[in-house]
Amino acid sequence: MTDDLTRDAFLGGQLHLWQPRSGYRAGLDPVLLAAAVPAVSGQSLLDLGCGAGAAMLCAATRVPGLMCTGIELQDSYAALARRNAAEAGITAQIHTADLRDLPLDIRQTQYDHVIMNPPYFERHRGATSSDPGRDTGRGGTTPLADWLETGIRRTAPRGTLTIIQHTARLHEILAMLYGRLGSVIVQPLTPRPGRAPNLVMVQAKLGGRAAFQLAQPLILHVGAIHNHDGDDYTLAIRAVLRHGEKLPLGG
Repeated sequence: MTDDLTRDAFLGGQLHLWQPRSGYRAGLDPVLLAAAVPAVSGQSLLDLGCGAGAAMLCAATRVPGLMCTGIELQDSYAALARRNAAEAGITAQIHTADLRDLPLDIRQTQYDHVIMNPPYFERHRGATSSDPGRDTGRGGTTPLADWLETGIRRTAPRGTLTIIQHTARLHEILAMLYGRLGSVIVQPLTPRPGRAPNLVMVQAKLGGRAAFQLAQPLILHVGAIHNHDGDDYTLAIRAVLRHGEKLPLGG
């Protein structure tokens, strides 16, 4: 461990990731995103905005043999993703690039699964931070529409696009998907029973013909308030976080 990095356990210690001590740090969201990908060994996965590799490497830990590619704008985070993949024994290609200007080989490739955890807030609404990593993670400068356009274009026939995002931006996602990807599932995520969802996961399939599905909200924590030491995740969420279990959307 160095002064500016920490090495953190994910999936109950099945995976360890180097992350900045201050700056953008992966939490629950990329782990849930990875668990929702319906991948099998031998398939390909593209992680747009992969950061230090949390979502991509969690997915590859659950699905050995998954062929991973990551795109990350900030070189320091891309370097961490390469280091994390190497130390985990996971083969992954990590490119330092703007998702609006991808390397030629990426632009010529479609993937079985595309995942993304775009910034939840819009820069022009004041989502800024003095730390560049945290600032890009929270707001960034790339419009959500550009994230979605890139993700849709890189999804292979019968492949899936999976997104986690703030509920306030669900309408933007659905508008971009309409007429282009089908079999859309919207999975609301609510922190506790009785509270309104603040996040959603959306999954869609290129060529999918199943009816639109608005799933019952997935509750993350037990009880109305946190009233004891330690975590209070529900059994389904604990299985994902501690044991690397999959999380089928709409189930």
